[in-house]
Amino acid sequence: MDTLHGLDDLHAWRGGTFVPTMGALHKGHCDLIRLGRACDGPLIVSIFVNPRQFAPSEDLATYPRTLDADLQAAADAGADAVFLPTESDIYPTGHAIDCPPLPAVARAPRLEDGSRPHFFTGVCTVVARLFDLLSPKRAIFGEKDWQQLQVIKAMVEADPDRFPIEILPCPTRREPDGLAMSSRNVHLSPAHRHRALALHRSLELARSATDSAAAEALMRGHLEASDLAIDYAVVRNATTLEASEQPLPPLRALIAARLGDVRLIDNAAL
Repeated sequence: MDTLHGLDDLHAWRGGTFVPTMGALHKGHCDLIRLGRACDGPLIVSIFVNPRQFAPSEDLATYPRTLDADLQAAADAGADAVFLPTESDIYPTGHAIDCPPLPAVARAPRLEDGSRPHFFTGVCTVVARLFDLLSPKRAIFGEKDWQQLQVIKAMVEADPDRFPIEILPCPTRREPDGLAMSSRNVHLSPAHRHRALALHRSLELARSATDSAAAEALMRGHLEASDLAIDYAVVRNATTLEASEQPLPPLRALIAARLGDVRLIDNAAL
């Protein structure tokens, strides 16, 4: 596996399959890489902790950084190359790196966009920049960040001349007890780790509900009983994520909740 440190190293790697990450790779990230391994062309993984998607109050400074382990994990999963850009590579001084127009799914649902209003501007800016640098045929994103997946799909569909890219989803990888894998799980205390299972259990309860309102009530009730601070626990149309009393199918249940300083998200098809 090659390790790429500068923009000049990218020319030979354009036009393949791309897996963007922020590092701290776990088995879920490795699933993304293995999915890319099944595609044609070179497979490149990026590791870049993007400062533009963190608010001043968020965990940029403490976001886990495990580069040596990440490189080994990427190699074991089948990556051909890992790109390690610096902040000046992505956001060069004196060059405006602007965000593409944000699609409605990044502005209207009041989910991640409501809780973290800066977030999708940062995500779309860095993903568009990486797409421009690498010109991949396809890119792979995990379903755990469901709204992000829909945002990237919509961004690409809105500008196919700039982004002639296929977006491939990869299912959420879970721990044996159901907890969705996340780089931030390392910050959970043992007590919080057990309580975090309430997200997965809430989604299971939502599947048993007779309608969307009942599903939302069951999710909120279980999260509150587990003493989680809820950002949202909703049922939405899986693609638009728009709020309505009777969202049109296919449906997705989505949760964001906090345990101490750790913010967790999860989702499931209904």
